[in-house]
Amino acid sequence: MLSGKRILLIVGGGIAAFKSLDLARRLRERGASVTPVLTRAGAEFVTPLSLSALCGQKVYRDLFDLTDEAEMGHIELSRAADLVVVAPATADLMAKMAGGHADDLASTLLMATDKRVLIAPAMNVRMWDHPATQRNLATLQGDGILTVGPNEGDMACGEYGPGRMAEPLEIVEAIGAALNDGPLRGKRIIVTSGPTHEPIDPVRYIANRSSGAQGTAIARALSALGAEVVFVTGPADIPPPEGVEIVRVQTAQQMLEAVMAAHPADGAVFAAAVADWRVDGEATQKIKKTGTGLPTLKFLENPDILATVSQQGEGRPALVVGFAAETEKVVEHATAKRDRKGCDWIVANDVSPATGIMGGAENAVTIIDEGGAESWPRMSKDDVARKIAARIAGALV
Repeated sequence: MLSGKRILLIVGGGIAAFKSLDLARRLRERGASVTPVLTRAGAEFVTPLSLSALCGQKVYRDLFDLTDEAEMGHIELSRAADLVVVAPATADLMAKMAGGHADDLASTLLMATDKRVLIAPAMNVRMWDHPATQRNLATLQGDGILTVGPNEGDMACGEYGPGRMAEPLEIVEAIGAALNDGPLRGKRIIVTSGPTHEPIDPVRYIANRSSGAQGTAIARALSALGAEVVFVTGPADIPPPEGVEIVRVQTAQQMLEAVMAAHPADGAVFAAAVADWRVDGEATQKIKKTGTGLPTLKFLENPDILATVSQQGEGRPALVVGFAAETEKVVEHATAKRDRKGCDWIVANDVSPATGIMGGAENAVTIIDEGGAESWPRMSKDDVARKIAARIAGALV
């Protein structure tokens, strides 16, 4: 459920902070990565060393640490996770969140994030029952902030009542529910990725230079928004994402069959670099050099998966997104491709060798739809994926 998910854990200042250590351990046991942020008050209860050891990552503490800003700015830190969790969420932190304050790293991250936020309140029973806290809670819930707890029980201060932070396993369950409750919950989306390998003989094949990185990132981003993702992948270099249905194929024909078998679907994103041609009549044995001349290879066109799905009529996904990898006249060729194939959007990019995009870690894309072309600046493929996923959510919800 949590494998591959990225959690930004903000630890507030309260005796319940010791539970955050167990929470981090439980999350990592389930395959999640945990990036810890420790408030100044939180450091009075747990040490950065213990939190770092259990999270397996460095602890972020200071908004004005220039080294951290160079490595990962607070804006990027706030958006690189699938979910932001505040545990414990003290009365002070809740007040800052409700009032829109941003005077330290934790509150700034909470203001800057574009991800869902889950808080686990923890405080004295009188503080929890105070009208100000209840007003702040209502404000936060009205803003879409998710909550887990607090529970009733004995307090460290000797009083009894509501205010105990939820237990780590309760918070883990709430995190799982939050990650499966994004804007694409209930939507089924097909994503193709990687190259196809079209065999010439048992040891040779035709393929494209695709690592599968962009398609994998898109599938991961869609899953993080709650979509049910069917990931149809050729033999890619990049491991497939966690938490999605994976269908492995080799050839274009196999990819088409897998895509059609995955219907019905609400959306389809065709990021795979499908070989345009295949050999007519694969040799059953390795073709040998004989010294009598070059072998004659006859080629056939592969099925056009994007056009087939875009033009299928009844049962067509509501949104079909294609990719256009071009080396010249990128927007012109991609626009023509969109018109020719009949898809809703084309994601176009320049894969000329000088760009380093094919097989690289970054991408620069132009989204072409019925309204025209929208060019995005160069960014990491993960960031491109998150922007595309958000755009898809806006179109399907």
